[in-house]
Amino acid sequence: MERAVFFEGGKKAFWHTTSHIMAHAVKRLYPDVKLAIGPATDTGFYYDFDTATPLTMEDLKKIEKEMKRIIKEGLKLEKFSLPRAEALELMKDEPYKIELINELPEDEEITFYKQGDFVDLCAGPHLEKVSEVKAYKLLSVTGAYWRGSEKNKMLQRIYGVSFVNQEDLEAHLTALEEAKKRDHNKLGRELELFTTSEYIGQGLPILMPKGARVIQVLQRFVEDEEERRGYQLTRTPMMAKSDLYKISGHWNHYRDGMFIMGNEDDKEVFALRPMTCPFQFQAYLTKMHSYRDLPIRYNETATLFRNEASGEMHGLIRIRQFTLAEGHIVCTPAQLEEEFKGCVDLAVFMLTTLGLDEDVSYRFSKWDANNREKYIGDPDEWESVQNTMREILDHLGIDYKEADGEAAFYGPKLDIQIRNVHGKEDTLITIQIDFQLAERFEMEYTDADGTKKFPYILHRSSLGCYERTLALLIEKYAGAFPTWLAPVQVKVMPISEKHFDYAKSVENALKAQGIRLENDTRNEKIGYKIREAQKQKIPYMLVVGDKEEEDGTVAVRSRKEGELGAIALDAFIEKISREIKTKAR
Repeated sequence: MERAVFFEGGKKAFWHTTSHIMAHAVKRLYPDVKLAIGPATDTGFYYDFDTATPLTMEDLKKIEKEMKRIIKEGLKLEKFSLPRAEALELMKDEPYKIELINELPEDEEITFYKQGDFVDLCAGPHLEKVSEVKAYKLLSVTGAYWRGSEKNKMLQRIYGVSFVNQEDLEAHLTALEEAKKRDHNKLGRELELFTTSEYIGQGLPILMPKGARVIQVLQRFVEDEEERRGYQLTRTPMMAKSDLYKISGHWNHYRDGMFIMGNEDDKEVFALRPMTCPFQFQAYLTKMHSYRDLPIRYNETATLFRNEASGEMHGLIRIRQFTLAEGHIVCTPAQLEEEFKGCVDLAVFMLTTLGLDEDVSYRFSKWDANNREKYIGDPDEWESVQNTMREILDHLGIDYKEADGEAAFYGPKLDIQIRNVHGKEDTLITIQIDFQLAERFEMEYTDADGTKKFPYILHRSSLGCYERTLALLIEKYAGAFPTWLAPVQVKVMPISEKHFDYAKSVENALKAQGIRLENDTRNEKIGYKIREAQKQKIPYMLVVGDKEEEDGTVAVRSRKEGELGAIALDAFIEKISREIKTKAR
């Protein structure tokens, strides 16, 4: 029962309480440290501290020992409130808490939690007493800008996790070790899929030949599938004048996330595109359209640019330049549900083919009626379109959760969410209903009754950001991609120099069938070559020597099936070609 209560009900309260215990320990050990924030997360907790010198892993051990003493004291957590003036006086030596208090609305209740001599500004909730925390571990310490902005001071962030017993903690730590092995940021570099350079900048990864090959395979697959589903490919500019973004509303609602070239005093101000929608709209506007022309489906493999905060970026998951399988569907109201269904079907097809379908969840992202300045449009229209979208999702039988405040500024959306190996959730694919931008851009169509009307527009991605998808695939398969996706599908290994000619003929036969391979002609022992290929997680290794050359065979070693013995070359080509064609996993 204790474990069920923890996991189903009080997980966040449990972890939040542990963050307070940690902060209490830090203040005891380092009284001059200033407190920032210490929330629970989806995978544990952290607390940010302003310290005179960086904390080390040795410091974490000291903090853990002090936490143990505090827990033994069995202190109760007591909630209390104060008027603003008294709250500011209480926190007068904590500048980050003062900043947070000053930002609270005038009528907001200012609450604190007290445990012994430690008091923290906090809305809660918490456990009743610190002794309920039985097992914990401080995992790491990193730098983190205050409020995630590089314009602010760099703080020290300590991450940790806690459980109701040691057994659960040990199991979690084992899972973390496995996650580290699969971390795309580490594994992707080891497998020479991507790298970064401080001279180029943060959030701007370099795809190495192998990583670029995987994305090329994905891109061709996506574009071919989209063409089969009636999409028309466009290729639009990577930048535009501010005039375009002012019409769409991005200039007012998304400007902080854009890379802008020039300033307001210049005759023309340009910005790199964070999305393709206003560009593809221009393609629609080149001629008049009838209801008979609709739906029109545009797709594009688009390089986009978004000015992400430095504290948010991580490997290939969140970057400043990325490539998106983006598309927009212009349709009539009567076509909306069927087209939305088609977008979902395409997304599910992609996820299933890649083996990611069981790793995702669905979020119905709505507007926040209490934060109307964040959005454009009439509140009644927002509610009407959101009700329509809810009906569509229910008709499709999608198991989704609703989230206020997560909509695009011009319409609600379905977000297909996925977690990386560390438990951090990101959006992989979105499908958005836009009921406003067609009117802003004067995108009309002539209806059956001869009147001019504004269409609905669906903004959708079929696969999502290619770089993020690559990261997730690295972690999903621990770098051992399915054969159809593997950058190198076969490694040919001649036993000695006298077998080079036959190895070359094997290479040519495989290449003629479009199979990606490497021919390892290094002057190394065959055992060493095999071990190297295994480290590179190559699906098939073909060893060729006297016997193979004489019989026209190859000795096949499969990453998945082990030793397969000598196989006729034609038979092996048929086997691997079938595996590639069916996109087997």
